Amino acid sequence: MTDSGTQTSERLAEANATVRKYMNWSFVGGLVPLPGLDVVAVSGVQLKMLYDLSKLYGLPFQKSIAKELVATLLGSVGASAATTVGVAVGLKAIPIVGTTIGVLMMPAFSLAATYAVGRVFIVHFESGGTVLDFDAEKVREHFRAEFEAARKSA
Repeated sequence: MTDSGTQTSERLAEANATVRKYMNWSFVGGLVPLPGLDVVAVSGVQLKMLYDLSKLYGLPFQKSIAKELVATLLGSVGASAATTVGVAVGLKAIPIVGTTIGVLMMPAFSLAATYAVGRVFIVHFESGGTVLDFDAEKVREHFRAEFEAARKSA
């Protein structure tokens, strides 16, 4: 393997390790028992992950653009995922039983979403793209596939 190939392989390994780290933080964010605060926590984790991935690839990062892209990607998983989040957040507002059920639902969704976001951005960055030229519509199916695979294993 050439030096360039070795560097690419090492960078890819570090990128995957970054996604795994933020998946764990996202899972923890999903455990926050306060309705809505869990979504804010997970969103923050995902943006920090994208910032770190951009930095790893030596790419510019704009928080406002990244925030819109993540929202677009998450919107692409469909009504069932949106319903899961809505139910989990809503249940957390019901003392004890609702909070318990909501806390059990949200972490798995958060973990799967963070994994899928990380994977599609790694592929994009590896192909020479940046946050600034990322087209969420083009990766919609790839994102859904990554999300579903992670959700099933979570």
